[in-house]
Amino acid sequence: MIEVQVSETDRLDWALKAFKRKVQRAGILKDLRRKRYYVKPSEARQLKEAAAERRRRSSKKGRRRD
Repeated sequence: MIEVQVSETDRLDWALKAFKRKVQRAGILKDLRRKRYYVKPSEARQLKEAAAERRRRSSKKGRRRD
């Protein structure tokens, strides 16, 4: 569980910013988006291969320019 300790003198916007930072570092939102719906193992494999292909293509573009 993520907690942010706030005292009487602390500002609310500071506490909210700190909370968002902690949630992002913990990867909670990424995990929620990933688990939003079920992905069959075959679909997960296809998505992973497509992402690898995009990374491969973008790295080739970068090398070609240099």
